[in-house]
Amino acid sequence: MAILKGAAIFGQSGGPTSVINSSASGVFQQALKEECITAVYGAAHGIRGILNEEFYDISKETQEQLDLLKNTPSSALGSVRYKLKNADVDDTDYKKLLEVFKKYNIRYFFYNGGNDSMDTCNKISKFMAKSGYECKVIGVPKTIDNDLSITDHCPGYGSAAKYVATTIMEVYHDANVYDTPMITIIEIMGRNAGWLTAASMLAAYKGAGPDLIYLPEVPFTLEKFLSDVKKVYNSKLDHKVIVAVSEGCKDAEGRYIAEMGQSLAKDAFGHAQLGGAASVLGDIVKNEFKCKVRSIEFSLMQRCAAHIGSKTDIEEAFLAGEEAVKAAVQGHTDYMIGFERTYVDGKYKAKTILVPLADAANTEKTVPLEWMNEEKNFLKQEFIDYALPLIQGDPGLPFEDGLPKFAKLKKVLVKK
Repeated sequence: MAILKGAAIFGQSGGPTSVINSSASGVFQQALKEECITAVYGAAHGIRGILNEEFYDISKETQEQLDLLKNTPSSALGSVRYKLKNADVDDTDYKKLLEVFKKYNIRYFFYNGGNDSMDTCNKISKFMAKSGYECKVIGVPKTIDNDLSITDHCPGYGSAAKYVATTIMEVYHDANVYDTPMITIIEIMGRNAGWLTAASMLAAYKGAGPDLIYLPEVPFTLEKFLSDVKKVYNSKLDHKVIVAVSEGCKDAEGRYIAEMGQSLAKDAFGHAQLGGAASVLGDIVKNEFKCKVRSIEFSLMQRCAAHIGSKTDIEEAFLAGEEAVKAAVQGHTDYMIGFERTYVDGKYKAKTILVPLADAANTEKTVPLEWMNEEKNFLKQEFIDYALPLIQGDPGLPFEDGLPKFAKLKKVLVKK
């Protein structure tokens, strides 16, 4: 089989993570080694950068900066939330992409993102094939939500889970300083899948976590919530309660907790922009219990806290990027890199697999309900066994003058 020769382009899409740039580093460093790849480009702000012909020449970056990417949070190239229409409805963007790919002889396309990004990959792959233009398309998984299907877990989740568990342990100790009753409500990211909120169970596993955990997999009712809080509140001599709740919790009719206090804006993909659940519940609890209430929203820190990242997560994110390039060069296309959990001599080890993009696009993997207790307000050992291996290892963050040393790319634009 003749090896396809041409340029490679990589883009980042959707919400960033603390390890998304580790995947970028993996793609770039492997692509620069491949003889069949004539140039390596990084798209500015994902698919939009390609449409606008704004991308960077990665060969101009130093090895030091490419290595520093492994520990640099957020999206170094810039991300985007841009939804491609179906080609049979409007193929304008696809024709432009094909034009750009031909102009720069782009034969390898790698896209780093979650569910919607894998949908973008799938659409582009199908259009290129239909147009008769040979281009290898591979998706590189990324999401702190851990909700991509057909993969054991997603790069980005381990580090975010470690941040959630660690920060809750710290909040727990702070909440126990004074001898007065207090209810602390902590809001954690997660729209339809509660993997990140479930990570609060790791803090409980260490004896410094929440008393109650609410995931979006289970319909939320104020009546049950208040009953659960009251039960814990009255069972403790110090009347201290810590609650972890997903921002995506909603009632049986689909109304989010945050909507009880305000109408929600929508993002480019039509998703409600969440946030505010802890504040809404805090007001309700304060009125009900007449005690001190703290409402805490972890917000974007969950996805950019590289200082508390998981070494395992960083290494797997880099591996996903490397394997994406290797798979494409070997002739594979229309796949996403996934992970399969294995154990060698009793020790966890992740194995990469190829997942059809069609199976990963626009599907969501949720927390198994059987991993929750009977009351559906806490988790069991099964989740702890699943999550613990993913948060292991010190990130080994490089420091300079006592502060993290992050990558500073030159970002030399490719001339049109």
